[in-house]
Amino acid sequence: MAKIHFIDVTNRDGVQTSRISLSKFQKTMLNWYLSKIGVRQSEAGFPFTRHEQNYFMANFELAKLGAFGDMVVSGWFRAIVPDVEAGLPTGVRDVNLSISTSDQMIRNKFMGRLDRNSVIKEMVEAVKCAKDNGIATIGINAEDGSRTDMEYLVEFALAGKEVGAHRIRYCDTVGCDTPHSIYERISTLADRTKMTVELHCHNDLGMAVGNSVAGAKAAVDAGVDVWINTTINGIGERAGQADLTSCILALKYGHGMEEYEIGDPIDLAWAYRLGTYIAKAFNLPVPINQVGIGDNTFAHESGIHADGALKDRHNYELYDYEILGRGEDIRVPTGRVITIGEYGGIAAFRHVTGEMGIQFANADEERKALELCQYANLHNQIPLTEDEIRFIAQYPEQVRRILTLTP
Repeated sequence: MAKIHFIDVTNRDGVQTSRISLSKFQKTMLNWYLSKIGVRQSEAGFPFTRHEQNYFMANFELAKLGAFGDMVVSGWFRAIVPDVEAGLPTGVRDVNLSISTSDQMIRNKFMGRLDRNSVIKEMVEAVKCAKDNGIATIGINAEDGSRTDMEYLVEFALAGKEVGAHRIRYCDTVGCDTPHSIYERISTLADRTKMTVELHCHNDLGMAVGNSVAGAKAAVDAGVDVWINTTINGIGERAGQADLTSCILALKYGHGMEEYEIGDPIDLAWAYRLGTYIAKAFNLPVPINQVGIGDNTFAHESGIHADGALKDRHNYELYDYEILGRGEDIRVPTGRVITIGEYGGIAAFRHVTGEMGIQFANADEERKALELCQYANLHNQIPLTEDEIRFIAQYPEQVRRILTLTP
């Protein structure tokens, strides 16, 4: 039976969100967290963009060192040959090539520069360039796919498949689909192309998770694998995108989903840690009602609810908080606190790393790690977490490259 996989796009689409950003080091930490939770692929950014290239090269080095387990680090390109050629020197080997396909965007975005035929031609040439240069997996993205004529969408997908594309990304770019409409459209697309489908759903009508689950069901029912695009905490342009934790929980606990298999080695015990890290990095509070990790997800006040939950948690809780990595008390010191920042010194660094059990081979390694922590703090503009300090200590040369933006 076909399976469901996840591509998290926080590091590419999520960071495009107005008013928020991640440093290159935070993006790297996100890749590390995603690998821990078991996501199969992270769309890490734009390899053709100069300020992303050192970050990409360092992350590919980290992948070879096993820092991300079996997770694939991939890149996003516009479906044009110059983008592909510009990104190849980073060593990227898994890509998505994107171009608008709806008549709305062809007419009112390209403004006469492209028509339906030339859109396909640009995409085909980009796929050929990627394939000729040894790219391992190629996805073709139909931006505004939900408003694209179905016959043309099928034509677009098959043209890409013919020259070597492996997946078709169906983008509900403005979030206009409903679970019913996306099920019907993905059923048709999967049946007629026999291609692996990616689902990229935005939340403008509040249905990104529901649409992702319905679209995944349609693809599997049609006999093809499906890759759901997600972001952490549902962050994304405008009203956001499909939240990773919500999608996983929906597939695991939603009625009627028992026969649909997640093909990734998901470990939800990392969900709380991942969601709170990204909230801090984005300088955004976790919404109180955020699925799985919000403060009220397992909170009860009503007498009837509290009584029922105390008698048996499953009276009012669909899933257990322990599976999400929740339940342990978080220590918040109220006395002396030593942090590592851009102005930190060796005594403070030695104290903090000693408390964490981190050991260095010699004083030179210790001072180099301190310097990297200073730069990383300057990079992030917030105090470093324990996970970040451990990562720096373990992968100093790759972190140094990440913190060096000029290629």
